Amino acid sequence: MSAFRFGYVTGPVLGAFWMMVLAITVAIAMSFATGDAIRPSILWSLVWGAIAGGLMLIFARSVVWGALIGASVVLALTVGIGPLQIGDATGWATLAIGALLLIVSFAVSFWKIASDLPQGALTRHEFEGALIKFLTGFGYIFFTAIVLIPFYVMVMTSLKNQSELIQNPLDFSIDLSKGTELFRSYDELFTQFNFGTYLFNSFFISVLTVFITLAFAIPGAYAVARLRFSGQAAFSRSILLIYMVPMIVLALPIYIAFSMTGLRNSFWGIVMIYPVTTIPVALYMLQGYFRGLPAEIEEAGLMDGLTRLKVIWKITLPLSLPAMASVSLYVFMIAWNEFLLAFMLLDDPTKFTLTRGIASLNSSEIPRQHLMAGSVIATVPIMALFLGLEKFMTKGLTAGSVKG
Repeated sequence: MSAFRFGYVTGPVLGAFWMMVLAITVAIAMSFATGDAIRPSILWSLVWGAIAGGLMLIFARSVVWGALIGASVVLALTVGIGPLQIGDATGWATLAIGALLLIVSFAVSFWKIASDLPQGALTRHEFEGALIKFLTGFGYIFFTAIVLIPFYVMVMTSLKNQSELIQNPLDFSIDLSKGTELFRSYDELFTQFNFGTYLFNSFFISVLTVFITLAFAIPGAYAVARLRFSGQAAFSRSILLIYMVPMIVLALPIYIAFSMTGLRNSFWGIVMIYPVTTIPVALYMLQGYFRGLPAEIEEAGLMDGLTRLKVIWKITLPLSLPAMASVSLYVFMIAWNEFLLAFMLLDDPTKFTLTRGIASLNSSEIPRQHLMAGSVIATVPIMALFLGLEKFMTKGLTAGSVKG
């Protein structure tokens, strides 16, 4: 490790690996955007990344010239023996755009990584700082890619027609000249596959699940957090034990019981079983928050003549709105995305939830773009809801972590 704690070694090494990361990223992005065969060259990425990293370190006192010299070397040698390689049918214009994107992203991002590195010996702080910046950048790229690539493929596939998918299943570019014809799959889902009903069913069931869960979780969590009774500690520790039993193990008993009682293939059967999976986690989240609320406030309310229920209603619940908002959002997402129980208990298409309806599209008789369009419809609303309310969810999850 001590051999790497010199600027003239650390800079080229980090530059080599950073160029490889960016070359893979740019190659994937350009392939998806253009449909052309663009691939990264691991060997040449390491070579030219080391050269560019070394040159940038040498010219560290001049940000512009250091970046330009390193970028120029990469640009001049991108063709043929550079970080990016192209197929026979790929145009040079596409390669030029990819090379320019690679150069700019490397020059800007690597300067942020290596700007504090001296050429000589590094202190431990300098070495670890550069390494942490590198790993942070890699983490951003990696986790962004594993989230965005499947979503991008899903969206682009939903905008194609059957002939385009048969001709080249790996071409994820789109023809904007088609206009509204791009959204034909979505139109057919609502006009031919009854997806409007699936959306309403999922929303109705998810909202009911939230209300039922809160109705049981709020008094249960308050009792565990505030009241004293026999077995309180054991109950508090065992709240999440239900999650130790895989749902697939419970599937057959649930199916038999619901079939015998006539609850299978009904809304009320689903609404009864969903809270069983959400109440434990809601109890666990809320009891931690309730414990963090100052008990003196509730005691003052009791001394003023309020009953315990009025204390909960007028004092505890208003103070717990952030926690209840986060729990509601979490429960809603669980109910919205649940598949196993819906698939097992629902057979009537008029009662399908969204996930059950999407599963019905997974057939050789239904074009694949319809399945992808259904997945987009199921994903986008819950994603928008989460992004819009994420700050409230974060506040609710952390507000009770510090007492008072």
